[in-house]
Parts: sequence; C-alpha cells; structure tokens
Amino acid sequence: MKLKSHPYFWMVEPLAEKPSFLAKPMFGAVGCYFDGKIVLVLSAREEPWRGVLVTTEREHHCSLLEQFPELAPHEILPKWLYLPEANECFEPLTRQLVELIINRDPRMGTIPKKKKKKKKPQAAPDGRPPHLA
Repeated sequence: MKLKSHPYFWMVEPLAEKPSFLAKPMFGAVGCYFDGKIVLVLSAREEPWRGVLVTTEREHHCSLLEQFPELAPHEILPKWLYLPEANECFEPLTRQLVELIINRDPRMGTIPKKKKKKKKPQAAPDGRPPHLA
C-alpha cells in the first residue's frame, strides 16, 4: 500500500517530508519510521486495528499516558499505545504526536529488532544436499 493512498496520510505528511522518514507495509497497515526508529503504525482496518499505534518503550507509557490520557495500551499489542480513530481527539492528538516525533522526543519510537537470517543447511561431506544425504 502506498502511503499517500492511506486514509491517515494527512497525519504524517509533515514527517514524510523529512529525509529520514520511511514507510513500510506492516500486517495490513503502514509502519512509519523516522531516524531509524519505528514511530507510528497507521491502521485503517476493523477495531482494534482502526487508528494509530504509538510505538514506544514500556518505560515511557506512564509519561505519555499522563500527557495524552486518550491513549491506552493496545489490547493485542500492549507494548504499544493506541489511539482509535473513533476518539474525538484523533486529529488534533495525532498532529501533536507527529510534532513530538519531529522534535525527536526520546519517548517516541522503538528501534526495530534485526531479523535473523535463516541458516542454510550444510551439505553432506560427499557434496550431496542435506535432504538427499
């Protein structure tokens, strides 16, 4: 899915103008990356996947929840905070979150874990593939 066609693109447009911004498909949603961190996930599916996931470390939950009581831990991915589209503060709050990201608030975003490379099976001593040994 192209970010510009996503219904929440307007939300990250100021962020998308920055050179270190990157958007990637992620489980039917769009993961937004800034400075190498995943900072937001935009999801326009059915609840509980209709809104914005704010990716942050658990140590920052209390601080962000105090500042933005409309956020809550996501019911399926509680390591991240969630703002449903149905929330009356959705638009102004998402703009504030994007500003925090642009201003590099250390509470915003997580460094993605590196994917482990699959090991190739070792060939048998006689050179045959392992499944034929």
